[in-house]
Amino acid sequence: MAFRSREMVKKIMKKIGGDENLAPGVKEQLKKCAPDSKVVMGRAHRGLYAGRHIQFGNRVSEDGGNKTRRNWKPNVQDKRLFSYILDRHIRVKVTTHAIRCIDKAGGIDEYLLKTPYHKMDTEMGLFWKAKIEKMYEELGKMEVVFFTPEDEDRLEEQFREIKLADRAARRDARRKMYGWSGKKDSGADTEGAQGETSAREEGSPDTDIHEQMLANA
Repeated sequence: MAFRSREMVKKIMKKIGGDENLAPGVKEQLKKCAPDSKVVMGRAHRGLYAGRHIQFGNRVSEDGGNKTRRNWKPNVQDKRLFSYILDRHIRVKVTTHAIRCIDKAGGIDEYLLKTPYHKMDTEMGLFWKAKIEKMYEELGKMEVVFFTPEDEDRLEEQFREIKLADRAARRDARRKMYGWSGKKDSGADTEGAQGETSAREEGSPDTDIHEQMLANA
């Protein structure tokens, strides 16, 4: 089990990027809290279970009191949780107990920051906690700049122009990739529609019948 703990710590360190990307004292806490004696499910490494794992016990019959070994698995849900520090949704497997803990903490970031390392007994929880702590530490070292309302409006307008230009570039790239031009196709469609209308007016049977009725009258 000790070998398993060392391998888990090495894997987490590799994912984060090395010792230099960790906050001071985090590596020692990781070594202390890595599970070495608890029964942890394989899929628990890819989710947040908040201490809920497989439980083992006996199934006792009503008649003779015969005992049969059985297990209880936690209620696991696949959820998309929004992370403010990452500015995107994280798809993660969580238990219903973990969902209540996350809602009580105020979000996935707050839950990972407030939960101590010794309660994070899964590989994914340890990895995300160490990563988010490092990102918040770097965010705290950044300088804070305040803008006037006029500067904020100007920046918002610039961002809107960049978004529109990006959208137009993607549209042109799609047209070039599929060989489609909106103006040519629309013109061709218009000409075709006009030609069909004129042909229908010239040689349609309704027009011939109307002319014959006028001649007979």
